[in-house]
Amino acid sequence: MTLDEEYMEKALALAEKAASLGEVPVGAIVVDKNGKVIGEGYNRREELQSPIAHAEMLAIEQAAKRLQSRRLTDCILYVTLEPCPMCAGAVMNSGLKRLVYGAFDEKNGACASVVTLFDEKFTHVPLVRSRVLEKRCGEVLTAFFSEIRNNSD
Repeated sequence: MTLDEEYMEKALALAEKAASLGEVPVGAIVVDKNGKVIGEGYNRREELQSPIAHAEMLAIEQAAKRLQSRRLTDCILYVTLEPCPMCAGAVMNSGLKRLVYGAFDEKNGACASVVTLFDEKFTHVPLVRSRVLEKRCGEVLTAFFSEIRNNSD
């Protein structure tokens, strides 16, 4: 198992926690230059009734508070689902060195699926790696939405 896969496993555990709480199962962690997890989050939009309580936003915010800096230039964000435009913007604004994600988001993805914000001429864009544990990340989402559909019948 690669280091990226090990960290994605941690993000997947957070995604599963979100699912158990009825939230869309997306999990994210921020890892510092020493390999220490300094931020973590999972979707909490329903719990907090907040449109910005995405896993990535919560993980980035926690990491910035831990470092006492808005600049996360030597850090990596691991997230189970391709970031949306808001979260991709947060990745750029925080200066994250790398973004590693699992599954593609064909409806809202801003890193490859719908648009690729990182191809534009922004001040900072991260190095990106996709498809890390893609199948498992996708299965967590598929199972969640399948259960919702089955319960609504």
